[in-house]
Amino acid sequence: MTQHTDHEYPGHDSTKPSTTESGAPRESDAHSLSVGADGPLMLHDVALVEKLARFDRERVPERSPHAKGSGAFGELEVTEDVSAYTKADFLQPGKKTPMLARFSTVAGELGSPDSWRDVRGFALKFYTEEGNFDMVGNNTPIFFVRDPMKFPDFIHSQKRTPDSGLRSNNMQWDFWSLSPESAHQVSYLMGPRGLPKTWRNMNGYSSHTYMWINAEGEKFWIQYHFHTDQGVENMTNEEAGQLAGEDGDIHRRDLFEAIERGDYPSWTFYVQIMPYEEAKTYRFNPFDLTKTWSKKDYPLIKVGKFTLNENPSNHFAQIEQAAFSPSNMVPGTGISPDKMLLGRVFSYPDAQRNRIGTNFNQLPVNAPVTKTNSYDKEGQMQYNHSGNAPVYAPNSYGRSYEDTQGTIDNSWESDGELVRSAYSLHAEDDDFGQAHTLVREVYTEEERQGLIETVAGGLSDGVEEPVLSNAIKYWKNIDAEVGQAIEDKVRSRA
Repeated sequence: MTQHTDHEYPGHDSTKPSTTESGAPRESDAHSLSVGADGPLMLHDVALVEKLARFDRERVPERSPHAKGSGAFGELEVTEDVSAYTKADFLQPGKKTPMLARFSTVAGELGSPDSWRDVRGFALKFYTEEGNFDMVGNNTPIFFVRDPMKFPDFIHSQKRTPDSGLRSNNMQWDFWSLSPESAHQVSYLMGPRGLPKTWRNMNGYSSHTYMWINAEGEKFWIQYHFHTDQGVENMTNEEAGQLAGEDGDIHRRDLFEAIERGDYPSWTFYVQIMPYEEAKTYRFNPFDLTKTWSKKDYPLIKVGKFTLNENPSNHFAQIEQAAFSPSNMVPGTGISPDKMLLGRVFSYPDAQRNRIGTNFNQLPVNAPVTKTNSYDKEGQMQYNHSGNAPVYAPNSYGRSYEDTQGTIDNSWESDGELVRSAYSLHAEDDDFGQAHTLVREVYTEEERQGLIETVAGGLSDGVEEPVLSNAIKYWKNIDAEVGQAIEDKVRSRA
């Protein structure tokens, strides 16, 4: 990567410790401010809010991550009884709820090919009678980073260099190899599921831990799983490369044409459920986005099935303007102390306000099916409004407002000093353990050899020192034998 001296850029000094945009020293570029190591994040964490809000406004109008994608409408049917775990109306036995799904790549721009090796976004919007509920996940059960402070930097490393405007293996591997928490996700991405054959042939996961609350007020920690009924199928590197040149819209085309011919794709909906108290002593931190819960410890519980059976009639209005956010919750659901999730609850709707306007929730594709009574007012493109009703609460003129006080049912307790820290460690927490299990115990020998070839190929393409040595050490930390095989292949090609 070309390096420049700072005298070319007045006001900038790369040798100075990082600062806020107003010039004050930043306390951390890696850790958000939380109440104790596992506690909630703080709105007064100026560094985090500035970083996320600035990141949300980097590109107009396409999404920063997940720019290239498409989707379809359908219906969720709950076939099992999970009322012991949640009072959410749309999750009660026999309920059918209209929905929208959007699939995407994470790093690619609008014109990028669908067949790049990348994580795939898996975003679902359910138009429930209690308001919209969104599940914003991926086709992987984990992610690259665990703290939202690092998320903009991760996305920057996957985009383009400032000088050439080209994507850079060196830049990607520099970030990954210096962020050991990425090991599990990178091992997943470089394996067979990094290249799904179609969107119809991949699973979806919440990745994050969420909360369910039942009618008695009992709380449970939840992870969502959506297993494709078409079967998981993937591509080889060679097939993906060929398709990138022949049909960059292969996944978008496949989904649209399948639904058009009546071949409606479906996914079976499962959850893993952890009793509330068990999170405190589970062997892995259950709120760490880079970790999975063992299915032996918490088996999958079936909930129902969703089917996509209706294509958009206008891609821009119904897919590009679709706005998903984990902040869209309904009674009986909630979030968790997952720091990335807490950051996304702010960042996603904030990005939509910038991308498609203050009143993005009034666009038909985002509008709830239930009536609203919000004291939010005015802004660009307001369509729905409250007429001449009072625009403030409290008021003396009959417009309803809420003044509930006390604890809320989807909360959790937290106590501690304000700190910038990684999560407190549970018994088996580390950055490389689950990545090693994936590579050594889950992948077959053939898949392991494919991963070695994929990684070696990437590291042989423009990755320079010291990034190369850091990346090789990173893989040896994941698995010594695999790391050595990668090094042998890379050095032999030098």
